[in-house]
Amino acid sequence: MGKLYGLIFDVDGVIADTEAVNARASIKIFADLLGVEDVVRKDFEAGLGRGAEEYVKAGARVHGLELTEEQIKKATQLRQEYFLKILSQEPLPPFPGVLELMDKAMKEKNFRVAIATSGTLEKSRAVLEAANVPYRKMVYVNGDHVKNKKPDPELFLLAAERMGIEPADCVVIEDAPNGVQAAKAAGAKCIAVTNSTNAANLSEADLVCDSLEQVHLETIVDLIQQGP
Repeated sequence: MGKLYGLIFDVDGVIADTEAVNARASIKIFADLLGVEDVVRKDFEAGLGRGAEEYVKAGARVHGLELTEEQIKKATQLRQEYFLKILSQEPLPPFPGVLELMDKAMKEKNFRVAIATSGTLEKSRAVLEAANVPYRKMVYVNGDHVKNKKPDPELFLLAAERMGIEPADCVVIEDAPNGVQAAKAAGAKCIAVTNSTNAANLSEADLVCDSLEQVHLETIVDLIQQGP
């Protein structure tokens, strides 16, 4: 069969513009639960890709709030409820090039494809279904499967293990600095797409692009063949 290559996709901010929905849901919980009205999307940037608790804590820190464990638990539960409600009411088209790149990789005998996200099973599955991602045909690892969130590499190491491919033979598609750090810590190559933050914040990635329309299977192979 020859050498196998792994292609691992993050979900939020890579598959579709869920970061905008995450921010809207989070802004609403700060207003409804904490009475803080002047919250904006940028306040959560330090928590991108690190799971719901760290996302909420990042916004709280910007506003000088130290939340209790009970407040964090309630906020993350409400955030997911608001997120799923928005998703049920509005379309969530995938970013350009995402489904095409997945489809091409899945048709190649020497490629394996995985989804790896810090999000919960319920939340990430809702996004994947809304964006028409054929995730049931892929390895699918979510935040419920791991103990440590990004920038810890556990998520990507597990995805590589389940694909049966060494991390060094995998490329991770990410949109957040914490995700890039996790991919590199796992020993994988990383392509970062500027859907959620600017290129300067993603500079640790092996390749930074504005859209996955610019990425081809040859791009993946070339990155892996470059070695460490």
